[in-house]
Amino acid sequence: MANLRDIRRRIKSVKNTAQITRAMQLVAAAKMKKAQDQALAGRDYALHLTQVLFDIRKNFSEESHPFLEHRNGGRELVLVISTDKGLCGPLNTNLARKIKVLTSPDADFITVGRKLRILCEKLGRNVIADFTVRDPVPFSQTRPIAKFISQQYLDRNYDKVSIAFTSFINTLRQEAEVVTLLPIQGRRKGEEQAFESIGKGFAVEEHLNEPDRDYTFEPSPAEVLGAILPLYVNYEVFQAHVESRASEHSARMVAMKSATDNANKFIKELTLEYNKLRQGAITAELLEITTAMKAME
Repeated sequence: MANLRDIRRRIKSVKNTAQITRAMQLVAAAKMKKAQDQALAGRDYALHLTQVLFDIRKNFSEESHPFLEHRNGGRELVLVISTDKGLCGPLNTNLARKIKVLTSPDADFITVGRKLRILCEKLGRNVIADFTVRDPVPFSQTRPIAKFISQQYLDRNYDKVSIAFTSFINTLRQEAEVVTLLPIQGRRKGEEQAFESIGKGFAVEEHLNEPDRDYTFEPSPAEVLGAILPLYVNYEVFQAHVESRASEHSARMVAMKSATDNANKFIKELTLEYNKLRQGAITAELLEITTAMKAME
C-alpha cells in the first residue's frame, strides 16, 4: 500500500505542475498575440524606410556622414537583446551560440535582458551598459539605447556596431540573428546589415533592381542625412526589440504547452500504474480471503 500512496502523491504533484504550466501557457498566449501584432505592424514602416535608405545611399559617399563611414579598426560593440525570464525553450541558448560564432572575441556588450547579461558576466565579457525595456515595448524606452549606441560610434570608441536578437518568423519558429547596424554600407562579404535582416516579413532584394529615384533634398543633403540616419538607427533598434519580444512570448507559449502535454501524458501513465497496483492488491486480498475460507471448512 505504500507504493500506492507514493503514486497518489506523484499524481497530485504532477497535476499541480500541469495546472501551473497551463496557466503560464495562457498568459504567454495572451502576451504573444500583442507582441506579434506589434512586430508585424512595424514591418511596413521598416520596409518604406529601407527603400528610402537604399535610394539615398546611392547619392552619397562615405564622407557624407559618419554612419556611412567604413572603418578599418576591429573594435566592435554588440547590442544583445535577450529575455528577463526563462522557461522559453532554447531561445537564449541559441542566441548565445550565435553571438559566440559571429562576434569578435574582444567585443564589448550592451545588454537588454537579464539572462544573457548574467552569461556575459560569467564568461568575463565586458558589459559597458545594461538597459531594461518593459513589455509591451515602448519606442520611448528604446530611443535612449539607440542614442547611446550612436554616441559611442560617433565618438569613435568603436568601429562597428552589431545587434544580436531573435527574429520572429512564426509562432513555432524563431531565428537568432547577429546583424551589422553601423556603419550603414550595404551587404559586405560574410555579414548582414540591419536594414536587410530585421523584420524578415519583407524582401528587400525585390527593390534593388528598381530604377533609381531622383531626389531633391531640402534644405540640404547634409541636413536630410542628419535627420534620416539617426531615425533609421532608432527604428532598427526598436524593431529588433519587438521582434525579440514576439519571439520570447511565442517560444514560452510553445514550451509551456509542451510541458503541459508531457505532464498530462505522465499523469495517464501514473494513473495506469496506480490502477494496476490497486487491482493487484485487491486480487491478493481476495485470494487471501478465499484461502482462509477454504482452510476453515
